[in-house]
Amino acid sequence: MSSFQFSSENEPEEIDSVTLTDNEGRTLECYVENALEAEDGTYILLMPVDIPVVILAWDGRSEEEDEDTNVVLLEDKVEIQEIFPDARAVLAELDLALSFTAFTLTVKGELPPIEDDGILNLELDTEEQPLDSEELQFLAGFYHKNQRYSVYTPLAPLLFLAKYDLLGQISLVSPDDQQMQPILEELLFDDTE
Repeated sequence: MSSFQFSSENEPEEIDSVTLTDNEGRTLECYVENALEAEDGTYILLMPVDIPVVILAWDGRSEEEDEDTNVVLLEDKVEIQEIFPDARAVLAELDLALSFTAFTLTVKGELPPIEDDGILNLELDTEEQPLDSEELQFLAGFYHKNQRYSVYTPLAPLLFLAKYDLLGQISLVSPDDQQMQPILEELLFDDTE
């Protein structure tokens, strides 16, 4: 679910940003990176205004000892809310302001320079995409109730595919849908020109 303010003076290709809203009322400001007109509406490629981050929970002795370490990407909203104050505090020490926004956690501020020893190659084994790999930059680590957590930001931009329909409503569209693949490819290809 998303909300969007539309007036007849704004054509979809002239819109600079939109606000997505999730089912719990949290919002996420996004830039419109690209738009593609279609018969059933306009498809838009969105990128968050603020910097997306993820929180990882570590189970093991150290991040370097792969055989003794398991990492879990936190997605449970209840667990995120429980550790949120600690995560916000350690990021504030880096002059980064953490927000619990729609669809992702985000930070405002200037990221520290990328260092090779701070890069984590995370392999996610999901039902949709077995062994999908993502590179993450380390930002901060902390403990909560004897559990070790780390905050990372993805090195690749987080993009959302949305459809602006003929009634003026914006809704997120799954990029994994086979019918959306040609549209997504065209939006991505046009964006690189």
